Order: sequence, then C-alpha cells, then structure tokens
Amino acid sequence: MAFVLAASVPVWASDSEYSERVMKATETLSEVMQIRDNGIPDELMEHAIAVAVIPNMKKAALGIGGSYGKGLVSHRGSNGKWSTPSFVELGGGSFGLQLGVSSTDLILVFTSDDGFKGLLEGKLKLGADAAVAAGPVGRKAEVATDVLLKSPIFSYSRSKGLFAGVSLNGAVVSIDDSANRKVYGKEVSAQEILLRNNVPTNSVVAPFVQALDKYSPTAKRTSLR
Repeated sequence: MAFVLAASVPVWASDSEYSERVMKATETLSEVMQIRDNGIPDELMEHAIAVAVIPNMKKAALGIGGSYGKGLVSHRGSNGKWSTPSFVELGGGSFGLQLGVSSTDLILVFTSDDGFKGLLEGKLKLGADAAVAAGPVGRKAEVATDVLLKSPIFSYSRSKGLFAGVSLNGAVVSIDDSANRKVYGKEVSAQEILLRNNVPTNSVVAPFVQALDKYSPTAKRTSLR
C-alpha cells in the first residue's frame, strides 16, 4: 500500500518522541493480534470502525486508581480504508492497575459510530458519553449479537504478559492537538484527520496504519449491529 508523505511535516518529527509513540502503539497492536488463542476476536477486528491503542499506561502520581497514557486512534471510513491516525491521550478512570502492576497496554475497539462521535469532537468520557465493556476474548470466537449490544466500545488490557478484556469507566480519551500539530506540521482537527481524510499519512505514522491493514484488512465497511 502506498503512502503519501506530507511535505509540511517537520524533518525532525521522524526522530522525535512521536515516532517512538507510534512504534510502541504499533508493537502493542501487533503483539496482541499475534496471541493465538486468547486475543481479540478476528470477527470484532474485521468489523471495527475505529481502533485506539494506548501503550504503557501508568498509574497517576496522585489519586487512587487514576491513570494516564498516550497513544493513537484510527477510524475506518465508509470505503473501508483506515484513516491517518490522530494522537490521543487518556486520563483518569480505574481499571485494574492492581496487584503491583505499574503499567498496562490498552486497546479500545469501537463498533459503532455513535460510540466514536464524542472523540471526533475532541473528548470522550468512557461510560458516560459512550458505554464501554470488557471485550470478548478468543481469536476465533464468534461475537454474538447480545454481546455486541452491550456496548459500542470494547476494551482490552495487557499487563505482565496477561491479556484480557477489562472494565473501564470514567476515563477520558481526548485528542492530543499538540502532537498532531507537530507531526502533521499544521493545526488540524480530529474530524479533518479521522473523518474527512484531509491529512495525508506520513512516514511517522505509517507503521500504525500498516498494522491495522494487516490485522483488520481494508474492506467495505459493514455493521455488526
């Protein structure tokens, strides 16, 4: 798949913290999708309308159960293609950084545009703006309709090598406008990046899109609902 390099992207961006952030998110997605029997169901990934990956989330320094992390999200358009990703941040919430675990990788799989629209406006509070549920596990598992009706967003975590669906409420996912501006070389909104395809994929973020193309191949979008 060919990617267009945006001329406006600063030369230093490819060697910055943002490139490392992209690579960590890409590695997390790839490693989780390579789990043979206990990963995210293929059926769920095939019909996902958006996927967010937030690697190495940490416990907040203050407060009990709070957390903070940075990652990326991409949206699948009506033509079935994955968008240029937007950088995102996640803060707050309590979802199991327990038993001595100090960091975890988080993946959010969106199966409904209704669940994703809040993020397109800049900020999404999980459990309030959109319901979120622990995702079903098993690469070949059939995703039953009654499971899908529970929530427009399914969440997964990986800590100390253990992978499972996780209950996640109260956390806020927001667009990282500063990172988007530095990587794409201009002020751009989440809608321009994720919905309108006004921002070309560049060499910094291309690995994440390539991973999505591999594990949730481009196809005409269909609904699970």
